[in-house]
Amino acid sequence: MGIDHKIRIGIIGAGNIGGVHAAEFAKLADQCEITAITDAYLPLAQAKADQYGIGAVAATPEELITRDDVDAVIIGVPNQHHAPLAIQALKAGKHVLLEKPMGINSDAAREILKASKESDRIVMVGHQMRWESVPMAIKEQVERGELGKIYTAKTGWFRRKGIPGWGTWFTRMDQSGGGPLIDIGVHMLDLALYLMGNPKPVSVYGATYAEFGPNRKGIGNWGTPDWNGVYDVEDLATALIKMEDGSTLSLEVSWAVHMDTDNTPFIHLMGSEGGASYKGGTGKLLTEKFDRPLETLLSKPENDEGERARLSKHFLACIREGKQPITSALTGFTNNLILDAIYESSRTGHEVILNWDLDQ
Repeated sequence: MGIDHKIRIGIIGAGNIGGVHAAEFAKLADQCEITAITDAYLPLAQAKADQYGIGAVAATPEELITRDDVDAVIIGVPNQHHAPLAIQALKAGKHVLLEKPMGINSDAAREILKASKESDRIVMVGHQMRWESVPMAIKEQVERGELGKIYTAKTGWFRRKGIPGWGTWFTRMDQSGGGPLIDIGVHMLDLALYLMGNPKPVSVYGATYAEFGPNRKGIGNWGTPDWNGVYDVEDLATALIKMEDGSTLSLEVSWAVHMDTDNTPFIHLMGSEGGASYKGGTGKLLTEKFDRPLETLLSKPENDEGERARLSKHFLACIREGKQPITSALTGFTNNLILDAIYESSRTGHEVILNWDLDQ
């Protein structure tokens, strides 16, 4: 399954996130070549092609996927299109780098996971926070056993006034799959589970609220609002996730909330031998020595190449070596399974037992 030549990449989606991928992979010209790009708005794709020296602008995603000079496809489009395009690419024998969330819901994610197994091709989910230097340092200490048994963790991201693109696909359940929970909450969920050592989640109790968006309050500066559009997603979510080993994870996330917050993502790991905290690019390791609390500060090193660079290199290495990425299709499915359960728990008012049947 490995590739021993320069990996040829096609990008679907030339907007903000597609542009980020184009910029990063263009820096790795010794390892890969961006051979094609497409977008629903073709002039934008052409502009990115001109900017990064991309040889072809495909008229449609289907045309890009079927090109002989594309080994791997990067998908950076609205959530509702993730599964159809990823599955089509996998069936065409392409590797896939897919922006989060992997699917608009767990059913879509399950179909991507099935297709990846059937195709023997790599699916990697673009959770760049795993590649930040401070979480990587925390993960190293976790794997060394410095924290002991991590029995509980708390993670979240509170934005006080940050609803994106009111009325656009961002705020439509049928196109996005949800609000802040599936938008930024999925990042925190993914990173927390990873740092905890990937325990198996078994049940979820959660609640979601929409106190701002329906009243056109809490609007942020990301995206262009469509005041003729729809807002039918949450603007705050909270959940408690229980694991098979008895550990728990608390998740809280908002797009808009009346709260004293600095809009910074955070994670707190609590272990039997030590703890770790991450907040907006910095962190701490916390333990006790000689009956006194001890803290070790963590920060990004100078001249750090950046999380996106490491993510891109990992994707290429996995393709060359035929190995599974750390943000695999299974991790993407796990995230979607938990997100769906939080929404279901909020609807029913009851705890939801997770269904791990991958063949249904």
